[in-house]
Amino acid sequence: MKKEKEATLPSKAMRFILLLGLVSLFADITYEGARSITGPYLSLLGASAAAVGFVSGLGEFIGYALRLFSGYLADRTRRYWLITIIGYLLNLIAVPLLAIAGRWEIAGFFIVMERLGKAIRTPSRDTMLSHATKQVGRGWGFGIHEAMDQIGAILGPLFTSLVLYLKLGYREGFTLLAIPAVLALVCLIISRINFPRPQELETQDSDVNNKKGITGIFWIYNAFIFLTIMGFASFALISFHFKTMGVVPDVQIPLLYALAMGIDAIFALVVGRLYDRLGFKILILTPLLSLSLPFLVFSSSYFLALIGMILWGASMGIQETILRAAIADLTSISRRGLGYGIFNTSYGFALLLGGSLMGMLYEFSLSYLCLFIVLAQAVSIPFLWTILKRARREN
Repeated sequence: MKKEKEATLPSKAMRFILLLGLVSLFADITYEGARSITGPYLSLLGASAAAVGFVSGLGEFIGYALRLFSGYLADRTRRYWLITIIGYLLNLIAVPLLAIAGRWEIAGFFIVMERLGKAIRTPSRDTMLSHATKQVGRGWGFGIHEAMDQIGAILGPLFTSLVLYLKLGYREGFTLLAIPAVLALVCLIISRINFPRPQELETQDSDVNNKKGITGIFWIYNAFIFLTIMGFASFALISFHFKTMGVVPDVQIPLLYALAMGIDAIFALVVGRLYDRLGFKILILTPLLSLSLPFLVFSSSYFLALIGMILWGASMGIQETILRAAIADLTSISRRGLGYGIFNTSYGFALLLGGSLMGMLYEFSLSYLCLFIVLAQAVSIPFLWTILKRARREN
């Protein structure tokens, strides 16, 4: 009987991954559709490049920094579903509210509110997801979830692009995004009803790191993530450049974002499989891809901008797949919520610091902006080298 139960775990785990994937699909239509036009929208409301960089960085920082608290709270209370649902509510309600913003400061508040909701729900959701990925492969499981997530991230910008093409305006676009937001919440409730205890998908005897807790290699890994993400340009700043410099027509900016999200979805499946085979070695792609980005996305050439957005999407595929999968392999079940919280806090602070600096450097000199990105990626590589050496010793 026990063997029969264990034999059903992979199929149950896959169903759970697919259900959470549907939640993310509809949620991403909502907030990625909004994010694809927030840069131009803030510019329309009178924001400067520095303001766009700061709002983007602050939103991402809050969206990641508070995950430390929400992850710790999830581990202490074990109320993973409750915390996830509350987070999604805030996350999704904020988008339609952007339609009522009359000043860039108010729009910035709602952008930060959307990221706050994501901060609350992500550690709990990723912890529940990590239990299921144990049965199908960490990289593959997170890759499938990310691919579904990015289908929504493709459809969202396509939707907002259609709204702009029909000349309905930014406000109408934000209002109509309430429809997929409702669908996401419906799928979330269905997931909760069908899988009330997702931790049962990962058997306790698989928790080989239970006695280790948060290890030294975990902190080195977070240092690597901090440096490489600090040197990763946000789409808000990139799209601001596209609009103000006339590199890309307004109606095509969401289309380029949709293209990047499509590349993200495909690349997530590929690197997910590679992570299951190669382990931490595949992380070298993160700084390597980011090194070339500033010379492409901040150019004055439409063709180079197009190539840059393809590479930007590939980088996002890595960040949303194997960076999360590695946390599950570096932490125990009992400390995983905290582990994701620490990881996301470091990630968010890197986005805040990097986004603010890049926004200021953009107004001062594009050459210094490119130099900053190159230096951040170069400094991250010795930390990755240390991770690989530690991993070889422990294996």
